[in-house]
Amino acid sequence: MDLHHGLLVVTPAVLELNGISKDYRGLRPLRIAELRVAAGEHVAILGLDRAAAEVFVNLATGATLPDAGQVRVLGRPTSAITDGADWLATVDRFGIVSSRAVLLDRLTVIQNLAMPFTLEIEPPPDDVRARAETLAREVCLPESSWTRPVAALEATAALRVRFGRAIALDPAVLLLEHVSGVVGRDEVAGLGAEMRAVAARRGAALVAATTDEAFAHAVAARVLTLEPATGRLKEGPRRRWFGGGLG
Repeated sequence: MDLHHGLLVVTPAVLELNGISKDYRGLRPLRIAELRVAAGEHVAILGLDRAAAEVFVNLATGATLPDAGQVRVLGRPTSAITDGADWLATVDRFGIVSSRAVLLDRLTVIQNLAMPFTLEIEPPPDDVRARAETLAREVCLPESSWTRPVAALEATAALRVRFGRAIALDPAVLLLEHVSGVVGRDEVAGLGAEMRAVAARRGAALVAATTDEAFAHAVAARVLTLEPATGRLKEGPRRRWFGGGLG
């Protein structure tokens, strides 16, 4: 919500979860009492482990339905998705940054970044190569890495390739799934700030599932902590004796 000329303006939600419960054979079901993400808003959720984060992403994209509650994407319930084509159209509104997103290790950085645009990548057409190079610059991949196979990259550079792939088709929402775990601690805050800046320039909402408080505060303006038993999302990080995080 924003104030505009003294009037309260409600920004439309791109993602809403209400009364969610989903059993995934964990200690307890994943519960989300209420989450509303406005267009262009950047939110981090602390307290989702890797298994729960995967379930959260699958719920958000309509890949799976909750056992209870409702997920809405751009105002539409995911339960209203009718078939595979309808689901693919929904997924296209998201950019997902996750280690589960497959990169082709033997192909170069530019070839991997070209794949959202074409399957003709050996070599990519000139116009597609130009778009891939623009993505590479946007996610801060040095030009010296562009012709290297992804298998030869350091973990942080490979993460940047995944990020480039995620933003390629101008998604409405970026979902980050424990991305900082592969990054050195001295790089975490900078990486989070870079991702947040890219999302802001593109006008994309961003939701980061993480256990890394430093990354959460760098990547998001709003940091929420999940209470697993109730599903309540509280403003601010958990209070802990030890700092740091694992992703």
